[in-house]
Amino acid sequence: MRFIVRQRRQMPPIIIVALIDVLIVIVIFLTVTTTFKQQPALRLALPESTQAERTGAHEDAPLVVTVDAEGFLRVGPDGRPVTVEGLKQLLHTQVAGNPQLKLAINADRRAPFGQIIQVMDAAKEANIRMVNAFTKESGRP
Repeated sequence: MRFIVRQRRQMPPIIIVALIDVLIVIVIFLTVTTTFKQQPALRLALPESTQAERTGAHEDAPLVVTVDAEGFLRVGPDGRPVTVEGLKQLLHTQVAGNPQLKLAINADRRAPFGQIIQVMDAAKEANIRMVNAFTKESGRP
């Protein structure tokens, strides 16, 4: 009769060097990705000049198109309501007078995305460069 001789399984060796390498990588990752609080070292009261010009003083202000939460379009600083077709005509007439015209879109967070795209398409059709598009919450200036 033959008996099966069972050999004891050996425990796999724990490689400490690999564990230390992984730990160092984690520590480096955490220190790099941590945001540090920046504290100003000095508070300075800088002198002001009476002859200095504001940055962009010689540039024309961009034409601002506002899209509210309901999707209505308003143009200019006075906020005249306008339709998409009216906006296209207005942009073409403005570009004829000023070929360097820039457009800024001021859109509400809940504004329909389709309206914003239509404004961008109208600007591209009139060959107007977009300055920036930014979002405001409803009810805030």
